[in-house]
Formats: sequence, C-alpha cells, structure tokens
Amino acid sequence: MKPLFTFLLLLSACALKAQPTVSAAEPVATADNACLAGLSERVDELETRTSTWQKIAERLPRLSGYVQTGYEYSDNSSSFFLKRVRLSLAGDIAPKLDYKIQFEFCKPRLVDAYVQYRPFGQLNVKVGQYKIPFSIENTDYVPTKLELIDYPMVLQKLMGFSDVCGISATGRDLGATLFGGFFKRDGYSIVSYDLGVFNGQGINTKDANKSKDIAARLMIRPVEGLVISGSYYWGEYGVSYLKRERYSVGACYDRGSVVVRGEWIGGITGMADSGRNMQSDGWYVMAGWRAPHNLMPVARFENFTLDTDLRSQTRQNNYTVGLLWAPVKYLRCQLNYTYEDYGTASDLAGRNVLSVMFTGMF
Repeated sequence: MKPLFTFLLLLSACALKAQPTVSAAEPVATADNACLAGLSERVDELETRTSTWQKIAERLPRLSGYVQTGYEYSDNSSSFFLKRVRLSLAGDIAPKLDYKIQFEFCKPRLVDAYVQYRPFGQLNVKVGQYKIPFSIENTDYVPTKLELIDYPMVLQKLMGFSDVCGISATGRDLGATLFGGFFKRDGYSIVSYDLGVFNGQGINTKDANKSKDIAARLMIRPVEGLVISGSYYWGEYGVSYLKRERYSVGACYDRGSVVVRGEWIGGITGMADSGRNMQSDGWYVMAGWRAPHNLMPVARFENFTLDTDLRSQTRQNNYTVGLLWAPVKYLRCQLNYTYEDYGTASDLAGRNVLSVMFTGMF
C-alpha cells in the first residue's frame, strides 16, 4: 500500500504543477499578440512619416551648378579665363508645375527665372526669363553639353549672345512661350513646336518700346536621334523701334557614338548709326565621335558675314578641331585649336587660337 500511496501523491503533485503552467500560456500569448500589434502600428507610423518626408523632399529645390575655367593662347594674347560660374535651383510646385532659377556669378546676373506649367503633352506654357526657342543649338546644347568651348559665331552674333544689335543676353529674354509636341513615339514627339512673345531687350531688362518680339520654331524628328528644325524671330528693339529679324534652318543627328549638326542663320538688323537695315548671315557644320575611354574628337567649320553688301570685307571663317575628355561623371576637359580667317577689312590675315577649358559640375 505504501508504494501505491506514494505513487498517487507524486501523480497528484505533477498534475497540480502542470495546471498553472498550462493556464499561464494564455497570458503570454496575449502579451505577444499585443506586442506584435504595437510593432505593426509603429511600422505603419514610420511608413507614414517616411512618405510625408518624401513628399516634402520632392518639393524642396534641387541644387546644381558648374564652373568653367581655362586658358587661352593666341598670336596676340595669352590669358587665363573664367567663362561661367552658375548656380541653379529647380523644383516642382505641383505634379505639372515646375520652376527654375539660375544665377551667373562670373558676371553677376540672373540668367534664368521661370515657371513652367505642363498640363498636356500638346500644349504647355512657360513664363519668365529663359532661352529663346530659336535654332537647335541655342536651347538643346547647354554649355555643359556643348562639344566645343564656344558657340558658333553666327549664333552668337544673331541670337543675343554678343548680338550685332548690341544686346548681350546669353540667348535669353523675358517673355512667355506656348510649346508642345504631337505623335509620340518611344518617349519623343515626332513634331514639336514653340511660339513665344518676348520683350526683345535681353535679360533683366524692361521693354524699351510698346512692340513685342515673336519667336516661332518647328522641329521634326522622323527617327530617333535625328531632328530637323526651322526657326523665325521678328522684333523691334530700342526706343527707335529698330528692326531685328532672324531666321534659321538646321538639322542634327545625335545618337550613340555619332553627332553631326549644322545650321544656317540669317538676319536683318536696323542700325542706329547709319539708319539702314543691315543683312547678316552665316552657317556652321560640326561632327564628333564618342570614342572609347570617354574621349570625343570633334571638328567644326563656321562662317559668318556681318554685312552681306560687303561680304568679302566682313566675312570670317573659323576652322576648329578639338578633343573632349570626361574622366569622371562630373568633370569635362576640352582642348580646342581654332584658325580664324578674316575678310579683307581686317588688318590681320588670320589668327591661331589654342584653348583649354575645364568644367566641374555638381
């Protein structure tokens, strides 16, 4: 009996000991569930905060800029130069509303300040100060994309860089432009247009008369990489309403390792000193090859005639060869040699110019 009694006592003790262990499992499970629920709420809260900060960050201005500096040697000069020092702020006000502000420190001035509303692919509007939609190179090839150090003479002289009318405005003006494209294909429009109205006095300058200048451009892209362009500009500048008319045609193929571009630009400019309308024209053609190791040899021929009535005296031909090297993403190194061949009105038969320029971007 005694062994049996001892066995029953031990069995009872085990049963009593096991009972609280089983009943305690429910509170532990409940605590674990509560903990998991708390963690899930915390994760949801963090995701909400992250999404909010992402939305705020998307509305913050994007800061970028670049510096272009170098050295130039010619037959009659030798000098280091600082070409451009730009700082830009750009951002989105709303999904289809954006802006850009760009300041030049080299010659302190505001160069870009505009708002752009893009409700449709076919019809959009830009208001403020920006590049005039004229020619291919003026808008599509910014200084950090241009293959050579300088823009072609004809573009500089007839589109507000160092214009024959006296305006120096980096190809920009104050105004409003309607633009858009039709027949989308693989991310680009086969036909695109720009139609703008401008002061006609250059950047950071009020209009000097009641007349407004008009710029129109049509661009056709029959295949990827190829664009054919025609542009027209009409205006009156100064208090005397002097004529300023410009027209251009051009084509560019830029895809893969090859870029070939050429444009012809003509213009009629009212001259304050002589009172007559002077006709000017010029053209350029360039070609480049994106070789391995981020190297790009490039060559350009350009012609500009200041006064077509005195073509032999006022024409200039430039022959340029260059090498572009981009060792890293945000650095461009350019070496250019140019032979400048002047008309008979110049005292110089020609001039040799060797230039090197470094562009650092961020």
